[in-house]
Amino acid sequence: MTALSERPAASAAPLPTRMRARVGAYVGLTKPRIIELLLVTTVPAMMLAASGWPSWTLLLCTLVGGTFAAGAANVFNCYFDRDIDRLMQRTQKRPLVTGAVTPRAALVFGSVLTVASIVLLALTTTALAAALAAAAIFYYAVLYTMVFKRHTRRSTEWGGVPGAAPVLIGWAAVTGSLDWPAVVVFGIVFAWQMPHFWALAMRFKDDYARADVPMLPVVTTPLSVGRQTVAWSWVTVAVSLLLWPVAADYGIGLGYTVPAVLLGAWFIVEAHRLLGRIRRDVDTKSMQLFHVSISYLSLLSVAIIVDAIV
Repeated sequence: MTALSERPAASAAPLPTRMRARVGAYVGLTKPRIIELLLVTTVPAMMLAASGWPSWTLLLCTLVGGTFAAGAANVFNCYFDRDIDRLMQRTQKRPLVTGAVTPRAALVFGSVLTVASIVLLALTTTALAAALAAAAIFYYAVLYTMVFKRHTRRSTEWGGVPGAAPVLIGWAAVTGSLDWPAVVVFGIVFAWQMPHFWALAMRFKDDYARADVPMLPVVTTPLSVGRQTVAWSWVTVAVSLLLWPVAADYGIGLGYTVPAVLLGAWFIVEAHRLLGRIRRDVDTKSMQLFHVSISYLSLLSVAIIVDAIV
């Protein structure tokens, strides 16, 4: 009865309001906040590959194509994960759970975004960039979402591959090939994802357990998660310092390395603080490391851009 009584009120809403709600639901499926973070890593890769600013047209087309690709992968993720999302408080308001978007509509939307991203990148950048985008969509939507996330505690490591793919796509969009600096930046973003996502998973451990998702904090002790978080934080910083010798010919020097050292020290200290709180059996405040990790990657990307331009 409640659902029936709500329908007239919904249909009586002004058309602009209903349109905004519908558009907002589709945008929500793409997970815009995640896309923003992915694009943060695309720009420095392009700047490095071009040893400065690439053309504005190339930059814009790559970012739009990358946005479509990341959005498509996230839409498919929401489609395949809708059974899990119903069980997790953090995701219960996603459009497919609330019914704001039907599963069929989401599948069509994801398919349209996939085609649009591949065609746009192929026509305006390079064939390699388009191929990498297609591979990243398939990997994240099928291999990660349907296989690794549901069946292994190492899903974060496996999921780190498509998560770092925008770096390679950005580089390939400029050069049509790949080179060692692109591999190093890819390695930074790949390693960074472990402390970043485990901090989030620690905060929402009960949600993942309720949905029977074997995220690391669900299947092992907090101490083990803390130690692995610290280890991957060190790996992230170590890989970031490789960029200076590897990308010296592309303009990377002290202008990047000094900030990389300082930012890396901050990141590692925060990871150790998390481990310390776990050992003392107090409130872990894991989201503190989560937010620091975002600032770390964003500022490191800025350092790459500035040094490449200067």
